[in-house]
Amino acid sequence: MVKPVINLDEVEFDDVEENGIYTSSRATIGDHIGARHLGYNLTVLPPGKVQCPFHNHHGEEEMFLILEGEGELRFGDRRYPLRPHDVVACPPGGPEVAHQIINTGRTTMRYLALSTLVAVEACEYPDSGKVLVVAGKRGDRGLRKMFRAEATVDYYDREGG
Repeated sequence: MVKPVINLDEVEFDDVEENGIYTSSRATIGDHIGARHLGYNLTVLPPGKVQCPFHNHHGEEEMFLILEGEGELRFGDRRYPLRPHDVVACPPGGPEVAHQIINTGRTTMRYLALSTLVAVEACEYPDSGKVLVVAGKRGDRGLRKMFRAEATVDYYDREGG
């Protein structure tokens, strides 16, 4: 049986991104404490960096709790300052709820991320015009496709007959 509790000083950073402005470290927590329908992680974001591209989810809902540091939430067509103990809601929907956390401060930003987990998810990336579709359980995604939105084709394209 998995122990249902872990202290944040015990987590291991198992998802490290070093891709220019998109540089962060994340510690996946949910799997290690037995979560089944929610995903949890601790994110550490250096000054001047962004955790991921601006995006919106059509299936999953996310919540962020800022623990340390200051930054900015880009949300739809607005921007909001972030500071310790701010709680951020990112519901599913279209580009009007697209979001991105940016560390605009001078110190490292740390935040706890919580999300629902769905078997089928579609994400849009409004800045780059990409779409991501994934299906299957975490760790066993039978389908994962990212493509440019302008690549849309007719329903019967390549079907013959």
